[in-house]
Amino acid sequence: MENRSVPNIIGESLAIQRVLDQASLLADISRPVLVVGERGTGKELITHRLHYLSKRWKHPFIKLNCAALTETLLESELFGHEPGSFTGASRLHKGHFEEVGEGTLFFDEIASMSPRLQEKLLRVVEYGEFSRIGSSQTLYTEARIIGAANQDLPQLAETGHFRHDLLDRLAFDVITLPPLRSRKEDIEPLANSFGLNMAKELHRSYFPGFTSGAITELIGYPWLGNVRELKNVVERSVYHSSPERPVAKIIFDPFASPYRASPSGQQMEQASLPLQSDQGNFIDQEIRSAPDNFKEFIENIEKKILYKTLSDNQFHQRRTAESLGLSYHQFRGYLKKYQLTEKSR
Repeated sequence: MENRSVPNIIGESLAIQRVLDQASLLADISRPVLVVGERGTGKELITHRLHYLSKRWKHPFIKLNCAALTETLLESELFGHEPGSFTGASRLHKGHFEEVGEGTLFFDEIASMSPRLQEKLLRVVEYGEFSRIGSSQTLYTEARIIGAANQDLPQLAETGHFRHDLLDRLAFDVITLPPLRSRKEDIEPLANSFGLNMAKELHRSYFPGFTSGAITELIGYPWLGNVRELKNVVERSVYHSSPERPVAKIIFDPFASPYRASPSGQQMEQASLPLQSDQGNFIDQEIRSAPDNFKEFIENIEKKILYKTLSDNQFHQRRTAESLGLSYHQFRGYLKKYQLTEKSR
């Protein structure tokens, strides 16, 4: 028997509260559920919540990552096999559909499942029936099936990459997790929670929090990796910070360096960049006499400003664009113009 442990999902935004309410309502309904959302949004946490808030919490919770297993191995893990059913099958192996009993079987990255296994899963969802590999005996399961995906499953079905009929059976209800950029009011409490846990891991007596500037940076960041990325960034920043002072420097990219090798193998040297903090000063120093080629001169100045500002912002494109008063697309246009795209991220 498992210990009942409902995962604590931090967030007070309306978007995440709606998700939690939906999960609570679905917990005791023995129907398949799909949990969808971008990477790092917390799909597995919601799946645990569905299981441990249900009457099934005393039974096993088994997770399968469909993308990490070959078709043959995944089939064997799900349905089991008889001795001699294939090379290396020397003894009876019970699959997860037998082992889970009345528990929950969680298919992570279900969109990567092969068409053949989708067909076999469809029969289990529809009738609760399956057979071990190498056997004609029909077995039955009472498992609850939950699938998770970070792709658009209806679109995959339209293009023939996912079975329409299986999608219909799995989608009794769909929980769609919001990306972190759509719940910005949750960023600060999440960061404080991750920071506190990291401080404990580092055996620090307390966690002094973040400066207001650091919080502003965290809230303004796009978080393409969502909560998982936020956790990594916060833990890294706390690790590099002073134990007695609030975290002021947020380290978004541990690879950021003026000496970082570009894809072409060249280093992004900083030595040739103007070192003055005031851009006007180095422009004045450039103008020692009237330029022979005005257009070339201006382009050279623009290029140096881009280099300097990129360096000041640890080669982070969005922050550099903001500091220059440019939109992200305008800034990207300058990078392409001067072929600097390989020197920044």
